[in-house]
Order: sequence, then structure tokens, then C-alpha cells
Amino acid sequence: MEFKVAVLSGDGIGPEVTRESIKILEAIGSRFGHTFNLQTGDVGGCSIDKNGVAITDETLDDILKCDSVLFGAVGGPKWDVTSENERPENGILRIRKELDLFSNIRPVKVYKDLVYASPLKPEIVDDVDFIIIRELTSGLYFGEPKKRWNSEDGIRESVDTLYYNENEIERVLRVGFELAMGRERKLHSLDKMNVMATSRLWREVATELSEEYPEVELIHMLADNAAMQLVTNPKIFDVIVTENTFGDMLSDEAAVIGGSMGLLPSASLSSVPGKQKKTLGLYEPIHGSAPDIAGQNIANPIASILSTSMMLRWSFGLNEESDLIDNSVDAILSEGYRTIDIAKENEKSLSTSEIGDLISNKINY
Repeated sequence: MEFKVAVLSGDGIGPEVTRESIKILEAIGSRFGHTFNLQTGDVGGCSIDKNGVAITDETLDDILKCDSVLFGAVGGPKWDVTSENERPENGILRIRKELDLFSNIRPVKVYKDLVYASPLKPEIVDDVDFIIIRELTSGLYFGEPKKRWNSEDGIRESVDTLYYNENEIERVLRVGFELAMGRERKLHSLDKMNVMATSRLWREVATELSEEYPEVELIHMLADNAAMQLVTNPKIFDVIVTENTFGDMLSDEAAVIGGSMGLLPSASLSSVPGKQKKTLGLYEPIHGSAPDIAGQNIANPIASILSTSMMLRWSFGLNEESDLIDNSVDAILSEGYRTIDIAKENEKSLSTSEIGDLISNKINY
């Protein structure tokens, strides 16, 4: 089979970890007879430096001709400004909006061989395995008006608008219910209905939609309570769904449960997974550009590699190939191979490329 993949490595450690994911794609292609045609492009700070914008119209056009997007990371101190100038993050925001990638899915898993790496007690994190689904193309980050100004008396003012309509809420909730159907059939819907009108609409739509999924237990929870439960009792969760801003913050909080953000992948999808033969998606590690370690070949590539696995499963329907990647990651971790972020004190760590080689060799074994 033949697939066309847009590869946007971006900034910082993005090119380093994406390079290992490409290595994995090549191994999968070799073993299963697939061809992955890669369309590379610039995004983020590197695109600003070259083109003056975080992503060009031409790159967006190229993406639309592909079957999926493999994304690295964007940003860094070089482009950290507080003015209205072009920012690296504008690139990923524009991709999400243009491709209508309305649901962001972040698996959170604690590997049994890495329980020691978690900042939480072993009895709290042992066997933790849940998914956070974040609405991605509406809410506070996209609502209008969004602006900054000076009042007549010289006071600086600004406004961001939190907006949702019922269709935007319903479709991301449906992703949550569908994924819950394939797991433990328990869905936590997070909101702040005690203080926010959008959250009251969110809870209303969730309750209505639940009638289509009587097998799924719908649990409403306030987002601030969920923040506490994530670090005190994360085992209660199986599938979580919430709006854009809450999802952004809570998924980053959840990311540290497993001991390193370098272990956790994500997918941003344009349709409910499983409802179509192919789902256009953008797949990226959640760890960001980490400019402090860029160029040192020490970043953990596992999050990017697992994102590639998600791409094979949800955009291409290659479940066997995806399982092989996941199992290969499990195998090298159980055998004690570590990058510096998850290595024990005084334990030998491997480089980014060495970890990629190990996983690739497992695939080809």
C-alpha cells in the first residue's frame, strides 16, 4: 500500500525526534511492503525565519494533498514576543483550523517498568491507562473578539472570547463516547458549569448525547476537581473529554504522571475515529520543542514514534503495524533501555538515534 505523509519537523528537538519516526516508517514499509511518500515542509520559527510567517499557503496546500501529517514541535526563546507579531504557534493553530482537526487525543499510560520515574507514589500510578480528548478548534483560543487595546485613560486592556455552539460540542463528545465504547465504557466529561455559560451548554449536550450510548457511564466532573483527581487518584479515569482550554492544561498535567513528557503521543483528528475508512489527522509528541536540549541527540523519541503508531492505526487502518510499533517500544523499555529523561541516577542512557535504532531493529527482527 502507498501513503502520502506531510512531515513538518519544526523547531528545537522536533527534527531530531521526527527523524526517528521516519526511521520507524521505513522499517514498517520494509517489513509489510508499504510505501510512505514524505512531503516535507517548514512550520513554526524556522518558517518565520525563512518566509516571515509560521506556515505558508503553499505548505498548507501541500498538506491538503496528503493522507496525514507527522508533526515535530514549534517555538523557542528566539520567537518569544509579547506583541502581535507572527508567532511559531500560529502555524499549528492554522493547521488545526484549516484541516478542521477538532479533536485532540492524548493517551496517558504508565509503563510498569517506569513506575519509578513518576513523581507520584507507585501505588497511585501503577496500572494507570486513560485517554484525554480535548476539543481543538473552538473555545477560548479561536473565539472573537480577541484583541488588545489602550483605553482613553491609557489603561491597557485585552479580551479573549470563549465561544461554543452545540454542534462543536456534540462532535467532540461523540469521539469520547465512541472511544469509551472500545474501552471500559466510562466517560468523564469535564466542565465548569457552576460559573460558565458555555460549560452549562456543554453539560446539557453531553447529557442529551448519552442517550445514544446507554452502555457508557457518563460522569460529569468539574475541571478543577479533575485536576486534583489526576494527581491523587488517576486510576478512576478511562476516557476524559473536555473543552479546549481545560484540555490544554489538564493534558499537560496528566503528562507528568508517567515520568516524562517524552513518552506521550497525541493525535488531532478531523472525524470520529473508526467511522470512516481513513481519518485525516495530525500526529505529534506533546513535549514541545525543548530548545535547551536541541541538537544534543538526547531527546526521547518515543512520544514521536508512538504518534507515528497512532497515525498508522487511525489514518491508515494499519492495526497490525501499529501494534508492532507499540510492542517494540514496550520491549525495549522492559529490556532496560532509556534516554536520559527516564534513566535512573548513575544509569547509562542512550541517545535519541540509538533508541530509534533499537525500536527499528525490533520491527525488522
